[in-house]
Amino acid sequence: MLEIVEQLIDKATKAGADAADAIIVEGLSMGASYRLGKLEDVDRSEGHDLGLRVFMGKRQAVASSNDFSDAALDELADRVVAMAKLAPEDPHCGLAPKERLAKEWPDLDLNDSAEPSSQDLAARAAEAEEAGLSVKGITNSEGAGAGWGRSRIVLATSDGFAGGYAVSSHSVSCSLIAGEGLAMETDYDYSSTHHLSDLESAAEVGRRAGERTIRSLGAKQISTQKVPIVYEPRIGRSLIGHFAGAITGSSVARGTSFLKDRMGEPIFGDHITIIDDPHRSRGLGSKPFDAEGVSNKKHTLIDEGVLTTWLLHAASAHQLGLETTGHAARGTGGPPGVSTTNLYMEAGQKRVEEMISEIDAGLYVTGLIGQGVNGVTGDYSRGAAGFWIEKGEITHPVNEVTIAGNLKDMFLNLTPASDLEFRYGSNVPTLRVDGMTVAGG
Repeated sequence: MLEIVEQLIDKATKAGADAADAIIVEGLSMGASYRLGKLEDVDRSEGHDLGLRVFMGKRQAVASSNDFSDAALDELADRVVAMAKLAPEDPHCGLAPKERLAKEWPDLDLNDSAEPSSQDLAARAAEAEEAGLSVKGITNSEGAGAGWGRSRIVLATSDGFAGGYAVSSHSVSCSLIAGEGLAMETDYDYSSTHHLSDLESAAEVGRRAGERTIRSLGAKQISTQKVPIVYEPRIGRSLIGHFAGAITGSSVARGTSFLKDRMGEPIFGDHITIIDDPHRSRGLGSKPFDAEGVSNKKHTLIDEGVLTTWLLHAASAHQLGLETTGHAARGTGGPPGVSTTNLYMEAGQKRVEEMISEIDAGLYVTGLIGQGVNGVTGDYSRGAAGFWIEKGEITHPVNEVTIAGNLKDMFLNLTPASDLEFRYGSNVPTLRVDGMTVAGG
């Protein structure tokens, strides 16, 4: 694969390109699903794709292909160079600075040698559903699934970078239904890891899916009021996703971020620290270098509440007159964008029980619906479901409500609990946000 991308870059420069980079993504995946005790589906897919990006002065073009023959690579190089000659000028495009390219990188233990059979995956899916269906009160199943995959990524640039790495994945999930008629509720649970040894047991995932589903039965509506909102970790991580989107360099450069003028200012309370760490061993978002070949590293994005950096790749860094932070991400069909890696908020001091015990009336959110977040103004409005908190106790389920606020205020009034776990690509502990509006029926 390294030979192919290096040959492709050589072909592009011989065809007239001033500079070029090329990426290959090769993948293999398998999956199996069960529903109501019967095997529903077994699938396996294999594929590979390559992308070539070339530069002619301040013009760039990108094209992809899954034909790796020498004749096809010749044609691809000629075609992309011809496209670049006709492309509009972009004063900020170009390869990452040569001095920032990675020369060595860590082994992050992202590739598990274990490769399950389709029978193994089917058995795992069946076990998850059986455990879920055994939870008293579950009346139906939307199915359980298990999967495995392995991807290999290779990147090279005309400035001399060449590198690659492999990533494996194991997963199991279960989605269930409880109740009858108009009183039905559904919920799910899943586990996803790089290594099979880290994967939660299928029975545990199924049981937890069943328990999550059952606890939502008997939901009530509530009146409109301003109360504290408590986000469970699986849901609360969406908040740092909104934060990450707001500090993406391209959004800042376009002026379309509600945080565009806040560099060096307090965004959160001084008890909040948010980190992005690409080198976390076995981290679901880990990568040894970024998608432009830039050496990446751990960044403290929020330090004691203060915003310290934007998320930048080469183009957005050039546009803002800054240096790339090594956050480039890309596929094969277009130029790089920006993405976080292992993003997380550090744990706070209070236990979840203590945090909830201090709330006279509030909402514990376990599900969100809709995409009502304005990245320009920070206005936030989402459909929600969860549980009502009354006099420090979680009482009855709640659904069909809307929670609203503004992310600028929400961030300043946010408190993390002490229960941080690393289960996803982005992770937070339980979060309490004071002063939000809950609109009920």
